[in-house]
Amino acid sequence: MTDAHPPEIARLDDRSVVSVTGSDATSFLHGLTTANIEAIVPGAAGYAALLSPQGKILFDFFVVNVGDGYLLDVAASQAPGLVKRLGMYRLRADVTIADRSADFDVAALIGSAGKVALPDAAIVFADPRLDDLGERAILAKSVGLQTEPGAAAAYRARRIALAVPEAGADFTLGEAVPHDVNFDDLGAVDFKKGCYVGQEIVSRMKHRGTARRRLVIVAPTEVGTALPAAGTPITSGEREIGTLGSSADGEGLAILRLDWAREAIDAGTPILAGDVALAVELPAYAHFGWPERVAT
Repeated sequence: MTDAHPPEIARLDDRSVVSVTGSDATSFLHGLTTANIEAIVPGAAGYAALLSPQGKILFDFFVVNVGDGYLLDVAASQAPGLVKRLGMYRLRADVTIADRSADFDVAALIGSAGKVALPDAAIVFADPRLDDLGERAILAKSVGLQTEPGAAAAYRARRIALAVPEAGADFTLGEAVPHDVNFDDLGAVDFKKGCYVGQEIVSRMKHRGTARRRLVIVAPTEVGTALPAAGTPITSGEREIGTLGSSADGEGLAILRLDWAREAIDAGTPILAGDVALAVELPAYAHFGWPERVAT
């Protein structure tokens, strides 16, 4: 991030809130999503995905335990679809699912949370993906949360610098599996919990080590060169090896076939986004590494 004194609070206008309440709320969400909902204590949050039976990510969201149920911090564009999808699975469960977008704002706290003035009723929770992402807050729209110009952009730059993907900007819902976007390393997948929708596919990739596509950090090899738009194919020679995602401050995210990227690096073949040559780096949090070199 280039700003040495970034705004301390960023209202995230592209986020909404869905509530799930009722006596079966915990078991309902636990049996559907990739996260261990039973382990989320009141006042804390988990990060979760709802998958298709084929293991593709349909929705991703934070699950905040508010004592009498859960608030789901979700992309505004996903909220209506998430309510509908959860409703399909409700059956006889004692749960009430509601779109609360008109009631709540979502904010990210940048820097020291102790310096941020928030109302007592704000629900503040640590971002469960990475400690360096700090805290988030859900608070009533009636508060009229003030945020300074540039705050959301500063938060976005922090997210990209930490290699944390965002649906729509870095991957397409309905196409990516959790391993493609490092959800296994960002706390979204519990491999010890029981069954959930799409669990068989995700567990197989984990135990067989078959994940080939991964989210990585990319930057132009030539200083001062701008990255092209998100969605630009990334190529090596005649082969398309991935897709560029969001970028900020000279760095971007991309989903690449790591085996093909490794081959290109070993062969000295440029990796390109459009006509921009890229350097590739694995995220600092990654438990995965580069594939073994192919013997020649």
